[in-house]
Amino acid sequence: MRALAADFYTRKAVAYSGYRGADRNTAPTTAQVLEDLQLLTQANFKLIRLFGSGDADSKVVLKTIADNHLDIKVQLGVWISGSKATQDTENQAEITRGVALAKTYSDIVMSVSIGNETMVDWSALQVPADDMAAYIKQVRDQITQPVTTDDNWAFWANKDGKYGTDKILAAVDYVSLHTYSLLDSVYDPAFSWKMESTPEPQRAAAMMDAMIDKAKTDYGAVKGYLTSKGVTLPIIIGETGWKAAGGEANRDHPVNQKMYFDRLNAWMGGPKQIFYFEAFDEPWKGGDNGWGLWDVNRKARYVIYDLFPANMQDGGTYAAADALYYKAPTANPTITANTYVLFADTVPAGAAQPSGANTPLTSWQPWDSPATATGAIIGTSTAEGANALEISPNPKDWGWGFFLGLANADDLSKFNVADGYLNFSIKTTYAGKLEIGFFTGSAGANTGVDVYLAIAPGQYGYQNDGAWHNVSIPVTAIAAKAAPAYGQPASAALNMAQVTNGFVIADRYAVTSNTPGSKIKIQVDNIYWDHH
Repeated sequence: MRALAADFYTRKAVAYSGYRGADRNTAPTTAQVLEDLQLLTQANFKLIRLFGSGDADSKVVLKTIADNHLDIKVQLGVWISGSKATQDTENQAEITRGVALAKTYSDIVMSVSIGNETMVDWSALQVPADDMAAYIKQVRDQITQPVTTDDNWAFWANKDGKYGTDKILAAVDYVSLHTYSLLDSVYDPAFSWKMESTPEPQRAAAMMDAMIDKAKTDYGAVKGYLTSKGVTLPIIIGETGWKAAGGEANRDHPVNQKMYFDRLNAWMGGPKQIFYFEAFDEPWKGGDNGWGLWDVNRKARYVIYDLFPANMQDGGTYAAADALYYKAPTANPTITANTYVLFADTVPAGAAQPSGANTPLTSWQPWDSPATATGAIIGTSTAEGANALEISPNPKDWGWGFFLGLANADDLSKFNVADGYLNFSIKTTYAGKLEIGFFTGSAGANTGVDVYLAIAPGQYGYQNDGAWHNVSIPVTAIAAKAAPAYGQPASAALNMAQVTNGFVIADRYAVTSNTPGSKIKIQVDNIYWDHH
């Protein structure tokens, strides 16, 4: 085993990537990298983790450290993107770059991590353990630094005995595990974090205590597995953090981020090092953005306000009472009116409308970030009244979606009967099917359910001939398609008493079989539920 240098464990550590744009087409300049590194040293972060060995980014970072004699050391990454059978050419090119950097900057590169979250079962980069062990050995044979691979705690703990963990333990010099309590609280129904029995003024602190306890449990599971195998490798946390923004389970907030960060720093007797994720926001990550200790404009977030003057902070004013925590959804009374109007200029007498504050555009929202669609109120050639909504898809490779979020979930149980219908008017030349429906439950509470029906031209009154048409779909037909939303547990079930999004229009290509990429606009109007 190659030992990590003593100051690898004593330096304050953070994950770093300098991309500032909406995509990764523009690499950070040398001047931007220097600005970032100076901010990091000012905050006393003197050990950084890089994820790859690209010429456009990591090579620039290492050269900037060397040229400016900065007191920063590096855990260098070698990005492995798949198995030998499918991606070996790309992987070998990356290995060549990584080995060269580790040798050229041997006084800066303290260790090397080959691969990032490649073997846990939910990885999109899946690398067989035998292949990863071979890649690790290949790199290790050519350099002098200690090596590891970064992966989720479940892989390192060989959770459920389904991983080739032992093959990797035999190949590495130390273990680098990832733990994300915030994400596990969304996707792992077995993780109890809501603290509903704790009074609300104290619930945020109790919840954040539970979050750090979860990280400790993950670490303990890995340590326990190594002990069971007689393995004495050092264990570090290669990634953990808390989002300050982005809508993750309604608990990503600057105060919660600080609470998690402070609790990490107070953790004694655990991992020998912790790389906080991450230094700066990266907009190109879309919905996975918002983890930064600094925002993309390099303004310090609340978590590190004490290290920077006001002109270098993001301008927010926060207090402990601002921390977010779980609140059970408010149960609204069942809508008893025969008509429930979501979007129309004229509301019939006696019709119900969503409870709470809903305005035409603030409540319309896209799927994902960056937005996969945008909406605008238009006032010409409408189906009803003076205004319609025009949706402009901006799809990703999987599709797009746009929905009307309700300020307070409504109980629409009365409409899920034989004579209940979801109605709207539509005008478009969009080719192929569209998904229409609604959403029930709460993703944050692990009860979120997608309720969408794909309809083709000629069904339920829908046509895509560029003229206005009235569509009327039985709610029971849509409800029959209910399924747990992405990342939600199998126990998530249709709940008409908690309709969270009253109208959804989307095109997921895996569902519709449409040709990807269409940006043809769609106009909708006069959206309502009723009994026929």
